[in-house]
Amino acid sequence: MWIQPEEVLLAGALWVSERANPFFILQRRRGHGRGGGLSGLLVGTLDVVLDSSARVAPYRILLQTADSQIFWNIACGSSRKEITEHWDWLESNLLQTISIFDNDEDITTFVKGKISGIIAEENRPADSEEQEEDSGKFREAELKMRRLFGMPDEEKLVNYYSCSYWKGRVPRQGWLYLSVNHLCFYSFLLGKEVTLVVPWTEVTQLDKNATLLFPESVRVSTRLTEHFFSMFLNINDTFKLMEQLANIAMRQLLDNEAFAADRSLPKPCKTLKNVSALKRDLDARAKNERYRAMFRLTQDERLDGHTDCTLWTPFAKMHVVGQLFISNNYICFNSREEDLCQLIIPLREVTIVEKADSSSVLPCPVSISTKNKMNFLFANLKDRDFLVQRISDFLQRTPDSSWGDTSPLALIGHSVRSDSDVCPCPQTSNIHSASAGSESISRGRHYHPGLPTASCGLLQLYHQDTPEDLGPKAMKEKMKEESWNIHFSEFGRGVCMYRTSRTRDLVLNGIPECLRGELWLLFSGAQNEMATHPGYYGDLVEQAMGLCSLATEEIERDLHRSMPEHRAFQNETGIAALRRVLTAYAHRNPGIGYCQAMNIVTSVLLLYCTEEQAFWLLVALCERMLPDYYNTRVVGALVDQGVFEELTRAFLPLLYEHMQQLGVISTISLSWFLTLFLSVMPFDSAVLLVDCFFYEGIKVIFQVALAVLHDNMDALLSCSDEGEAMTILGRYLDNVVNKQTVAPPTPHLHALLTSGDEPPPEIDVFDLIKSSYEKFGTLRSDVIEQMRFKQRLKVIQSLEDTAKRSVVRAVMTESAFSIEELEELYCLFKSKHMTSCYWGSTSSAAERHDPSLPYLEQYRIDSAQFTQLFISLAPWVCGGHTPTLAARLFRLLDQNQDGLVNFKEFITGLISSVCLFVCLFTALCPEEAESALEATHFFTDDLSKGTDTSCEPKDKVKDYRYYLRMWATEKEPKKETIKDLPRMNQEQFIEFCKTLYNMFSEDSSEQQLYHSIATVASLLLRIGEVGKKFSNNGGKKSVAAVEQAPPLSAPEGAESPCGELRPFYCDELMSFFVLTVSFGPGSVGRECQVIGALADAHLEDEDEASVSSYSVVSSGSLRCEDVADDDDAVLVGERRRGSTLDADWSISFEQALASLLTEAPLVDFFERKRDVRSKMAACRAQRAVERQTSSASDHELTPHTV
Repeated sequence: MWIQPEEVLLAGALWVSERANPFFILQRRRGHGRGGGLSGLLVGTLDVVLDSSARVAPYRILLQTADSQIFWNIACGSSRKEITEHWDWLESNLLQTISIFDNDEDITTFVKGKISGIIAEENRPADSEEQEEDSGKFREAELKMRRLFGMPDEEKLVNYYSCSYWKGRVPRQGWLYLSVNHLCFYSFLLGKEVTLVVPWTEVTQLDKNATLLFPESVRVSTRLTEHFFSMFLNINDTFKLMEQLANIAMRQLLDNEAFAADRSLPKPCKTLKNVSALKRDLDARAKNERYRAMFRLTQDERLDGHTDCTLWTPFAKMHVVGQLFISNNYICFNSREEDLCQLIIPLREVTIVEKADSSSVLPCPVSISTKNKMNFLFANLKDRDFLVQRISDFLQRTPDSSWGDTSPLALIGHSVRSDSDVCPCPQTSNIHSASAGSESISRGRHYHPGLPTASCGLLQLYHQDTPEDLGPKAMKEKMKEESWNIHFSEFGRGVCMYRTSRTRDLVLNGIPECLRGELWLLFSGAQNEMATHPGYYGDLVEQAMGLCSLATEEIERDLHRSMPEHRAFQNETGIAALRRVLTAYAHRNPGIGYCQAMNIVTSVLLLYCTEEQAFWLLVALCERMLPDYYNTRVVGALVDQGVFEELTRAFLPLLYEHMQQLGVISTISLSWFLTLFLSVMPFDSAVLLVDCFFYEGIKVIFQVALAVLHDNMDALLSCSDEGEAMTILGRYLDNVVNKQTVAPPTPHLHALLTSGDEPPPEIDVFDLIKSSYEKFGTLRSDVIEQMRFKQRLKVIQSLEDTAKRSVVRAVMTESAFSIEELEELYCLFKSKHMTSCYWGSTSSAAERHDPSLPYLEQYRIDSAQFTQLFISLAPWVCGGHTPTLAARLFRLLDQNQDGLVNFKEFITGLISSVCLFVCLFTALCPEEAESALEATHFFTDDLSKGTDTSCEPKDKVKDYRYYLRMWATEKEPKKETIKDLPRMNQEQFIEFCKTLYNMFSEDSSEQQLYHSIATVASLLLRIGEVGKKFSNNGGKKSVAAVEQAPPLSAPEGAESPCGELRPFYCDELMSFFVLTVSFGPGSVGRECQVIGALADAHLEDEDEASVSSYSVVSSGSLRCEDVADDDDAVLVGERRRGSTLDADWSISFEQALASLLTEAPLVDFFERKRDVRSKMAACRAQRAVERQTSSASDHELTPHTV
């Protein structure tokens, strides 16, 4: 490519000149291409170690002048072909022009200007908003990666590092390339080349460790091996990036969603050296995730920036040092000291932002006022003016109907009163004025304000008629309420409340029942989502109710299992509210839909919250606080189960070893985490843990679980089996009581079932929570997240292995492959699917993924990928016909016509009996556009009844009934028949023989097979001639008439010889009998004399001609290799020009099959077991071959001598 001219002082150093003229020199890097010797090895090693561009561009063109010692590099190339094109252009366009210049400086200026103009012209289309922000050095590294490892342009490099790769005991110095989908390493030292490519989806473990053998290294583990990398300049930065990319890959395996770059990132003020746009994107994502987790914000919240500052806390009368965070909808503050102070200010609540007077005590202050009359003072801001401007910009984009037409920051520093302070909100007044007229309409909705659960929780609904309790427990509850009211008056109430260690102490002492719903909404962040989505829940209920799906069926089944001991769910009011919330969420998030344990958690939420509040709390739980807990494979719960085991090993090592032997931890912890102890602990006690969970997050659940094991350590260590340990823990949790509860005790079914003769002592839940904080309070959320990442790799890869084993077991009964072969085929199929997710395809990854389908049908590939695999793995090669056969076979297997086939269909396609279907159907119509589904009618009497989906609308969502009908139909026995097979005419018979010839090529018994097929073909010719005598219509027809005529059927009384064969072998011969229909005449480039003789024999009008052709063919003395392509063209041309086909000549399947069975070599050929493993090994090695080819020069031309 052309490059901006660069000065070169030593033109001959490390380069070899290959062409030259008075003005230009074409050079090649030493060590590239053939030869080079020791100097070439040293130069190649130096290029790799120093990351020289000469490794990827080993050719260059220099501009030289006679009187100057300075050369100018004007072009470089990765192959001789590329650099030669530039050289020829220079000789054709510039050489004569610059030869007339008198001054060398003019020549240099002219050539440099010309090259710069060419580069500007080439880059003009890229001068758009989507222009790459990467530096030239980084783009050069990305190009190098693609050439070294054979990656397409869609594979984006994120960053690259110099490091050492430990291959055995010897470190190999080279370069580590981290792309979106792969980890790659390349080293070239003294002729020893090391190339490593590891897909992130294959990584099972990432560790950063320091040992005597591998000092400060990164270990990358896969299923088969481990790789060690060391000698990083910044190992922490490298390891964090590796974790991010591996996490993205695991999300891709889990959700089948490819990585999408964030196009909305702000562009940097200047191009950052060696930092790609993708690296900036990933860094921004990591910061956003930490920011959202810290303040419990929604997934679409994006951090704009943060700065150090101080916050004046009126309750403590002091300035707190911390960081101020600004995002598109919030202003947040977090103190440097943990739990000292945290603040969240939604921009929708802001009324004033002003710059206060600066002083030595209070430098650069900014005051922010909110609608609830709270004022926040931030100081020690480094760039106050820029900060205020950014807040102003976000406020102007903040949607809030109460502002009317007035901008909240029309004038910085001036108060802006909301319209609600002056007059009622127009929308509110309209609602109230129209409420009477619309009351009857709203009553017809599934969810409306008139419902009891729309205005209060179920607990309040059932306690409103009970007399006031004046007992000691009730008085203590009143004292809790008063403590919270005092806290509200001092620290604020609502989303803008100061959150301090005092707030946590109040939560640990228990939230009053009347405040529980409000504070759950506040601490979880659900209140913000509910405030920004008014009416969303009601609309969702109307859309979801009445729809039938697998989720709704499961919801209906579990409704009456949700806290049946509580009277709130012993009537239709509570059941209907629970149904609406669960159905609405399943409609909102079909990826999760409904999972068991969601009903238990939601029923508790409904006790203290309205329906809408419970819905948004469920959203916060499923999508933020307990990620991936409630999907179809409960991945999040399994991940936290692994984290809990790791924490048990760290805090309780003796108990961990004993529990691992019993296998108890994995059994007990899943139910604890999925239901937040609600299903294993009395309700009044477990709800206190939910209080702590909404404030502290998942670490409280880990702390309490560890405390439970610690309290029962002695009893568990003496257990001898799993059942005994489960009984001990179950009885312990059943007797965790809340002695301060005001409500009457709710019977716990598990306690009733497991209680023994001697009840164990009661455990106060407050003592359990206090003990968990005292013994295990050192747990940090960031440490838990790090442990979650490690466990997520293990869990998802373990689930993938389980899915593979399940698929292999399901397919093994329907195929002739062994378990090992099926596993290898599954890996190849999955790699093709993942490749389409990496680098794009005809359909998006989201469209390919259907979580309702079983593991067997999760991964799917398109037509192009199917063709590649079929050509590589098909048991027989049919020459030029193979791609056409693969395309038509794909259309047959794709029964739902979505352009994709799953693994089961792919395995079915490799069994050649299925080829019969596609080939037979295409015999009717040579065009490519026909639907392959109709071909199945030739083999089954009524195959497509009840399963035909062609009449269904494309946009209709398939529910579980569709898949049940489809699977049930697949299990039904299908009676195959061959009586409807069309008869084969002359032209198709010729193509049939051509296909068989291509299959026999390069076989060990090639000559016997040729002789056998010649004998069979001659016999079938005579059978066809004899059959004409029994035909009612013996006249001759044209080829066009033959094509338009309907296929002839076999005689009704014809018996099939298939009964004498095993079904698989019968299907093989049936397939090759009808294989010809896929191809038209002349589709094969070279035809043998056997086929030429057959064609001539077909064109004779008399029976004597057929007899003569038989004698020629059956002799077997003619070899296909002795016939030139021109002779084939003459044969076919004579047939087309001088003759027409005999429409009465035809043979049936029974006749062809019986003739093939007379030749032992043919029978042995089709019965021989094919070596599929060698084909799979070749398919796996194909990627390495492509990589090797891509790194070599495209054209190595002989250099011209000068």
